[in-house]
Amino acid sequence: MAKATQSFLSSTDLTRRISAGDGKGAGHWMIALFDRFATWSERRRQRRTLQSMPDHLLSDIGISRVDAEQEAHKPFWQG
Repeated sequence: MAKATQSFLSSTDLTRRISAGDGKGAGHWMIALFDRFATWSERRRQRRTLQSMPDHLLSDIGISRVDAEQEAHKPFWQG
């Protein structure tokens, strides 16, 4: 839990730095926010796909079912 909180705080700090004073205004901040959401969405999609793959395909890419399940159960914000 502390790791997830730390990750969230780091992303919040990044957002503050982007919006605080690099002179690029709200547009740059909005792009950074959109990129963050796009990353989270893609990570969630990939984890769902990994979880639904059959065992023979997982073995082809060198991942065990246990590894796939562990990855699939991570929160979307956790890299």
